[in-house]
Amino acid sequence: MATATASSTKLRPLGDRVVVKPTAREEMTKSGIVLPDTVKEKPQEGTVIAVGPGRTLDDGKREAIDVKEGQKVLYAKYAGTEFKIDDEELLIVSQKDILAIVED
Repeated sequence: MATATASSTKLRPLGDRVVVKPTAREEMTKSGIVLPDTVKEKPQEGTVIAVGPGRTLDDGKREAIDVKEGQKVLYAKYAGTEFKIDDEELLIVSQKDILAIVED
């Protein structure tokens, strides 16, 4: 499992939301050209930092969350809300925006 970071102890996502730490973006192309922030690809892979309790269904029960803390996931390109806490860039996405779990 992943070690707890400062941000994970401060955040508790609600409903079916998941906090993801995006994988660092490439700073340089394979040929050695440094890329400015404006042309870098948005990351679509990251590590789950915190998981909400699940969405409440109409009958009052909770829908199970399919991901766990520490898992690597792929998510939709423009999904979620980006924010910064303690100089760490994070993303809150809904479970429906997570496309797959990356297995080693």
